[in-house]
Amino acid sequence: MLHVLFVCTGNTCRSPMAEGLLRKLAAERGFDLEVRSAGVSAIAGTSMSRHAAAILRDEGINDHITSSQLSGDLMTWADLVLTLTQSHKRHVLHYFPQAVSKTHTLKEYVQDEEAVRRDLEELDSLYAGAELAASLGQEPKAADLQRIIEIRQRIPSADIMDPFGGSREDYEYAAAEIRSSLHRLLDKLEALRRL
Repeated sequence: MLHVLFVCTGNTCRSPMAEGLLRKLAAERGFDLEVRSAGVSAIAGTSMSRHAAAILRDEGINDHITSSQLSGDLMTWADLVLTLTQSHKRHVLHYFPQAVSKTHTLKEYVQDEEAVRRDLEELDSLYAGAELAASLGQEPKAADLQRIIEIRQRIPSADIMDPFGGSREDYEYAAAEIRSSLHRLLDKLEALRRL
């Protein structure tokens, strides 16, 4: 069984919507997976925002999801870590550099364009190398930092908009972005399962 972990900031908006929606969509397709979510700055036990909970209820999802702080135990549990923004991914890789091969933003993981995918893989490797150097008290190589800048300038945005504090419409927009990516995620996972 595949274990999928979604990560955002407070684990009250985007990542719980992704968790609930993926659980429902996977069940509809008969896909056996376990889904959790966490936040890089979460206060454990906080309820979902009212708009996020309302969107899930409108989808027929009545999961009572409360926030969890990102932890080493969750990272060990996860086979696939999907963050909602690049900054969340950088945070994960800063604290868990060994998770580089299983950590992606949701939007980049489902990206179809091969050139973009190669750039993203190289960027992940460069970030992991820079974090490793920093953890060893060394400076990252100047050429690697320059390469990071070059790649970041040409790749499309991999962030899902943060609706926190916004209107119901803002949450609907974020949920639509998430839902679209989750359909592509399940398509990709089904294709990988058939290999």
